Amino acid sequence: METRICGVRHMCTLTLLLVSVCPLCCRASWMWLGVTAEGVPEKLGCANLPLSHRQRELCRKKPFLLPSIQDGARLAITECQSQFRHERWNCSTTTEPSVFGSELTSGTKETAFIYAVMAAGLVHAVTRSCSQGNMTECGCDARLQGSGSTEEGWHWGGCSDHIQYGTWFSRKFIDNSVKNMSTSRGGYTLVTMNQHNTEAGRQAIDKTMSTDCRCHGVSGSCAVKTCWRTMAAFERVGMYLKERYERSVQVSDRSRKKPRRKDQRLFPVDKHQLIFFNKSPNYCLEDRRRGVAGTRGRRCNRTSAGPDGCNLLCCGRGYNTHVVRHVQRCECKFVWCCYVQCRRCESMNDMHTCK
Repeated sequence: METRICGVRHMCTLTLLLVSVCPLCCRASWMWLGVTAEGVPEKLGCANLPLSHRQRELCRKKPFLLPSIQDGARLAITECQSQFRHERWNCSTTTEPSVFGSELTSGTKETAFIYAVMAAGLVHAVTRSCSQGNMTECGCDARLQGSGSTEEGWHWGGCSDHIQYGTWFSRKFIDNSVKNMSTSRGGYTLVTMNQHNTEAGRQAIDKTMSTDCRCHGVSGSCAVKTCWRTMAAFERVGMYLKERYERSVQVSDRSRKKPRRKDQRLFPVDKHQLIFFNKSPNYCLEDRRRGVAGTRGRRCNRTSAGPDGCNLLCCGRGYNTHVVRHVQRCECKFVWCCYVQCRRCESMNDMHTCK
């Protein structure tokens, strides 16, 4: 037990040192909470976390939300890596305070997805904590209770997820003070682009909510139904945002100050759409300066024509084939009395990795 406490103490000391000596160019982010060990944020305290001044103040006022913030960051990073696990950019992270490196400032489609999924993860985690009764500031959404349709035999009840509180806190915690995100002045800045995408992530939680009902009646009949609103599993939110990523819209970068052509029109962007400035790199080769891991050594599928196929994932460089020996228990049966007897089965499988 003493060794474990000592290990946690050493981890906290190293983490505090890393955060404190990291230069401003590292762009420390609250997203770092998603890649650090559980319990470390509470040990470090709000003042020593890689947060902005406004976020630290909010953390001090509402320290009970710190576990939910970390849960939201973890949830988002895990889902990001799940959605992109078969693609050249696989949402790779580092243990540095910036977590995603220069990807946070590159203004690409990947930047848009990161900001959207992180905001959605925070809303989801805080709202779930409210519904589970872990916080005194919020609980179930009771606004709908008592209403419904008596003619159709149902009414609102149960515990509807209170996404309004989760959304409010996400805006308060993440968003900058910039209010005007419109294109009326001829484009976006990086700050307003990221803010638009975080709001699109929050809207994804609302768009994927569903209505669940439970029947009540004599002998199992469904004479009356009680219904409530519930959030979708975060995997469903991730799929929704991945679809938005595939259909993201390129917008103009106001900071570049390029003259707009007379025939170039500015179309309003829907709040549910993801937006980006710059085309994505191909992510084929490692670029440590930009935080690109490359695809060398990545496992690929030789028979797939999709993004996980060796032709696409390996960027035409070819692939290596290794024979992997897999050993597992098989043909297990219960022997009286009382143990389970299994055979030891071996199989040889081909594994392909990019050159």
